[in-house]
Amino acid sequence: MSGTDRRVMPQARRDGLLVQDLAEEVIVYDTERHKAHCLNPMAAAVWRHCDGQTGVREIARRLEQQLSTPVDGAVVWSAIAQLGKARLLTEDAWRQGDDAGLTRRELMRILGVAAASIPLVTSIPVPAAAQGASCLDVATQCDPGGGGLPCCPGLECTQVPSTTTFVCFSIE
Repeated sequence: MSGTDRRVMPQARRDGLLVQDLAEEVIVYDTERHKAHCLNPMAAAVWRHCDGQTGVREIARRLEQQLSTPVDGAVVWSAIAQLGKARLLTEDAWRQGDDAGLTRRELMRILGVAAASIPLVTSIPVPAAAQGASCLDVATQCDPGGGGLPCCPGLECTQVPSTTTFVCFSIE
């Protein structure tokens, strides 16, 4: 462990995030960057301990108590690096220890069979609302040949009289 771990007091970002706990992981949606991040149990545990007052060694010690299993400081560094890159930590806190992070390959070599406890943050961009649409609303231009999205339930693709334009229109 380098001497930088005494200075690094990682702090989880709280503003602009929506957090949802699931059975085995935590989903964090960044409303500023429109990205969702899936934190596995180890990454979520590290993130929860990032209070800006606790150093890396102390986070590892707390995780050992919480999980009743040894937690190597390299695991905490890996989580901090991933959380920082996902911008789930305040920038100043994680950049101080950026050089101390390990690649997943290096971490797996160090931990060996304990690789199941490797923290993992998976990030995905969230599509814009229009990209998430699954049907067309009333008065929206449509394709009667079935190309593109269908009209929403209760609507059908109908030709506008005296034109070649088709729109979704109520069938009632």
